[in-house]
Amino acid sequence: MIFALIGLFMFPSGKAIEPFNGKTLTIQTVDGLDIKADFYENTDTSCPIILLFHQAGYSRGEYRQIAPKLNHLGFACIAIDQRSGKEVNGIENETFIQANNKKYKTEHIEALTDLKATIDFALSHYKNRKIILWGSSYSASLVFILGKEYKNKVAGIIAFSPGEYFTYKGLKIEDYAKEIECPTFITSNQDEREAWISIFNHIKSTEKYYFLPQFKGQHGSKALWATNEGNEKYWTALTAFLAKIK
Repeated sequence: MIFALIGLFMFPSGKAIEPFNGKTLTIQTVDGLDIKADFYENTDTSCPIILLFHQAGYSRGEYRQIAPKLNHLGFACIAIDQRSGKEVNGIENETFIQANNKKYKTEHIEALTDLKATIDFALSHYKNRKIILWGSSYSASLVFILGKEYKNKVAGIIAFSPGEYFTYKGLKIEDYAKEIECPTFITSNQDEREAWISIFNHIKSTEKYYFLPQFKGQHGSKALWATNEGNEKYWTALTAFLAKIK
C-alpha cells in the first residue's frame, strides 16, 4: 500500500534533552578511524536497533532527546559521529576531529564508510535483531545507497529530508531507490517535497510512506526536537510507521 502517512497517535512532547545514560561505543572503519557512538539499549535486549545518522555540520548530539523517546517506543538506538559534521547540542563530533587531524576527506559522500562500519558492527554484534537505518539530510540520501548494498539485511529505512545531494558510482539516489525492498518512510519540511518525491516514487517497496507537514516544519531529524513547532505531528507519523515494522 502506498499513501501519505498521517499517523495513529500523538507522542508526548515538551520534554527537555535528557542526560545521556547509555553506553559509549567505538566502531572502527576500514580506513582506520574510530567512530564515536552512543548506544541507547532498551530493557528488551531483543528489540530492533535503529542506527541514527546525523545531518551536515552536526554530531551524534542530534539524537540526544530523540533516542530516549525511541527507547520508550520499544527500540534500541546507536547514534554515531560521522566524519562529515561538527557539533550540535553541545556535543562535538569526535570522528570529524580525528578525520581532520589525519587529513582525511570529510565531504558528505566520505561518511558512507562510517555508515557501512556501523551497519557491519550492528549485524555482527546484535545478530537476530532487526536493523533499521535512519538518516538526516545528507545521510538520509546515503541510507538509500546502503539500502541497496545491504538488501535483505535491513528491516526498514527512515529518511528525514533526503535529496539528490550527490551521485555515487555514477548513479543518482533515485537509482538506488529502485532497489529498496524494505518498508521506507520519508519526511521533510513543507518546502522540500520536490527534493525527494522522485526518490520516493522510485522506491521499489510497496510499503513506502511519507509525511509532508501542513506547516513550515524543519529540515532533518531536528523536526522531532521538542523545541520545534509541530514536532508532535512528525512523531505521530513516525510512530505509525515504526509500529508497522517493529
